[in-house]
Amino acid sequence: MPKNTVVLGASENPERYSFLATQKLVAHQHTVTAIGIKAGKIGATPIITAHPHIHNVDTVTLYLSPANQKSYYSYILSLHPQRLIFNPGTENDELASLAKANGIEPIEACTLVLLSTGQY
Repeated sequence: MPKNTVVLGASENPERYSFLATQKLVAHQHTVTAIGIKAGKIGATPIITAHPHIHNVDTVTLYLSPANQKSYYSYILSLHPQRLIFNPGTENDELASLAKANGIEPIEACTLVLLSTGQY
């Protein structure tokens, strides 16, 4: 079943994991909103810099360091996702606690691995 996913920290750089995850999410037919600090494209998926209100978000997957996540806390919580994936290097106890307190499941995992193993 397709999941409405927000990739936070998206990059046009093909060597970045956010780039690879966006491509793989689209290949698995998930709906992807890619948000980054610079506008661009990953294949046909636009990278936007705005913080649009998106309905029915299943997953927010993070590709931002904990220090860079702080300015996104309220935005992430406003999306009311079912889960928040902390990819390797993005682990953040403060944001995980905020997520739990708002009924969002924090998961420390790799989006690419979850997709590859059918666990996404």
